[in-house]
Amino acid sequence: MNKFELISAVAARAGITKKEAERIVSVLLDVIMENVANGEEIRIVGFGTFECRNRKERTGSNPRTREKIKIAATQIPAFKPGKAFKEAVSGK
Repeated sequence: MNKFELISAVAARAGITKKEAERIVSVLLDVIMENVANGEEIRIVGFGTFECRNRKERTGSNPRTREKIKIAATQIPAFKPGKAFKEAVSGK
């Protein structure tokens, strides 16, 4: 499912126009990205948690030359599914 299909599904289930659903979905995604980028955690009970994780500096290698290189520490977005989400996916 892509963003357009998600918007269509939200509009159909909520009984709203696709334009309204697009605005809602876009704002929701913007809020999640902004808050996670600022180091905040967004916890939606039953669905999951969006958070920012720190990845440590590490050593890698160039696959062509086998030369060792340092990969800088960075922050990455992460999602941890909630119990109800896991159960829905596993069919329990």
